[in-house]
Amino acid sequence: MKVGIVKLGCLGTVPLLEFLLDERADREDVDVRVVGSGAKLGIDQSIEAATTMVNMKPDLVVLVGPAQQTAGPKEARRILVESGIPTVVISDSPMKRIREELESEGVGYIVVEADPMIGARREFLDPIEMAIFNSDVIRLLACVGVFNAIIDIIDSLIEDIKRGEEPKLPRKVINKDAALEAAEFENPYARAKALAAHEVARNVATVNIEACFKEREWIRYTTLTASAHEMLRYASKLAEEAREIEKSSDMVLRRPHHKDGSRRVKRKLLEKPTKES
Repeated sequence: MKVGIVKLGCLGTVPLLEFLLDERADREDVDVRVVGSGAKLGIDQSIEAATTMVNMKPDLVVLVGPAQQTAGPKEARRILVESGIPTVVISDSPMKRIREELESEGVGYIVVEADPMIGARREFLDPIEMAIFNSDVIRLLACVGVFNAIIDIIDSLIEDIKRGEEPKLPRKVINKDAALEAAEFENPYARAKALAAHEVARNVATVNIEACFKEREWIRYTTLTASAHEMLRYASKLAEEAREIEKSSDMVLRRPHHKDGSRRVKRKLLEKPTKES
């Protein structure tokens, strides 16, 4: 089966999503294809990306990107829904405000609370700061269990379609509880550090929203964006420390995909992964 990913703009969830589904490029049950709008998510870019994806005739589409309440992503969803392709939208916390709209459209959704808005003020944000911010988000989402949760949801949809069933489109908010459940930490201190990292990252968006949309005095909004990025930098470190604690007792959870798409599982570094029960 073919899985299509439509990327509109950028979030921390965007850059590696297709690789989370086929980390060694050896799955024989799926072919993942990607179309993107680039940095912008205006109407023209979004329509072009969605139309290109529909023409690829995928069995499932995952649309991922910020600002799902704006015109561009709305048009992309309309095109995908009208094509009849099962569609799931992944975005950040502001998407919670339009959950009823998404449900009425007939799409599934995954809200990622710890994927915060970037500090997009010209006095602060340059290409290097953008890259560092997103690398910090990716590390955090990987370490605290958010990516685990997303993979589980999408893999479940893939299995539904492979069995010839109607996919059960998700209506899921990945909050701290959902992330930590998916992470399956063994050590309570690792779990505590991951929880702290998640909650700091979730609040980075609050600071950046104030800086980008509410504050008008440039010295103040520049300082706010810098502070938000510092918050995320330390949250990323906390998340990595959580994983390091699991390493210290040789209990890191690893769940690689098998060629048939099923998941294997292991804890000890020097043991073979076995099929999940």
